[in-house]
Amino acid sequence: MSHRARKISIAPMMDWTDRHCRYFLRLISKHSYLYTEMVNAKAIVHGKALHLLNYNPEEHPLALQLGGNEPEVLAAASIEAEKLGYDEINLNVGCPSDRVQSGFFGACLMQKPDLVRDCIAATQAAVSIPVTVKCRIGIDREESYDFLQNFVSTVAQSGCNTFIVHARNAWLKGLSPKENRNIPPLRYDIVYQLKQEFPALEIIINGGIKTYADIDEHLQHVDGVMLGREAYHNPYILAQIDHRYYSTEAPTLSRFDIAERMLAYIDAQREKDISLHHITRHMLGLFHAEPGARQWRRYLTENSTKPGAGRQIVEAALALIHR
Repeated sequence: MSHRARKISIAPMMDWTDRHCRYFLRLISKHSYLYTEMVNAKAIVHGKALHLLNYNPEEHPLALQLGGNEPEVLAAASIEAEKLGYDEINLNVGCPSDRVQSGFFGACLMQKPDLVRDCIAATQAAVSIPVTVKCRIGIDREESYDFLQNFVSTVAQSGCNTFIVHARNAWLKGLSPKENRNIPPLRYDIVYQLKQEFPALEIIINGGIKTYADIDEHLQHVDGVMLGREAYHNPYILAQIDHRYYSTEAPTLSRFDIAERMLAYIDAQREKDISLHHITRHMLGLFHAEPGARQWRRYLTENSTKPGAGRQIVEAALALIHR
């Protein structure tokens, strides 16, 4: 897979980037690389929870993010993912939540680069698709570049050549996961330094990136940019991604076009008894900063959980916005 494929990607976000969200985002950008929410590898292998891997074929290119710390379990889960057609396996070495820490995976794994290397090596041996790592720049108040340098150089011994780096430390003590997304300072220069020292590695930067100007600046220093919450709260920012960064001439869909294209998907999901709310909660930001955005959000929020709610709710919400 070329580095160009991951030039722009959308971060794995717990409780947000589920299959309905990813289908919606794919309507806006055909080329942005999508990542699932983190899935616990044990749930797939020991819990037989293969339904956690369900996705829509339209979502490609699509990576499965796994959480875990046992090489054989991660390898077994990755085999199942490859069978289902995923394009990449990504190991979460960045999540700071208590739940993840208690199982000793996520960001606390940065303390054991040898184990991460072994996890990646076992996974790579089991599948033919790329295996990548998503990490932070450090843990707690450890702010030396040497810590990150040692982690990456050790893990890269496995043959892993793609590192997605959230440019903040993960504070494992004293901060909630939400606070960990905002309070530890962003230090983009550390990620730039990593790329300079390891030019053969694909280095993708994540954290606090909100505008095309931000993206353009980062691409002067690293191979790719991963958007997180901005892509969720303001999804239409993706509308120009294909043209700007993938040189495609496909027409840009309007916000109304995207909402209307979701109607057939909503019909199909409602036939499977999926609640409208599970889909439209991801669409609330579609008209971000546009006239009528508040009415759109309020109408969907107040009506999507009502009995029998379906496409008519989205159509009524659209009617509140002046074209």
